[in-house]
Amino acid sequence: MSLEAFLLVAAALFCVGLFGALSQQSIVMLMMGLELMINGVVVAGAGFWLRVAPNADGQVLLLVAITVMALEMAMGFAVVTALFRARDVDMTDDAGDLKG
Repeated sequence: MSLEAFLLVAAALFCVGLFGALSQQSIVMLMMGLELMINGVVVAGAGFWLRVAPNADGQVLLLVAITVMALEMAMGFAVVTALFRARDVDMTDDAGDLKG
């Protein structure tokens, strides 16, 4: 697979995630958009790493990054679920009132 194909897929993921993050008011949909944006960056990183050094070291590092990202999203969803159960808040406008 060529570097251009990697970058095209990465740009598409990032743009779809950016649109999702900016257009949604649901906290879950916002987190999904952010996840897509981060995945686009990871795909671009994998493409560049494959181009520069085609050994397995970079791929292992990217797998670790993806695993950490999945754990981070799981923790975020747990916080959102607890917030929803405690205060019945599921929109970003309502969650903004909780600070302070």
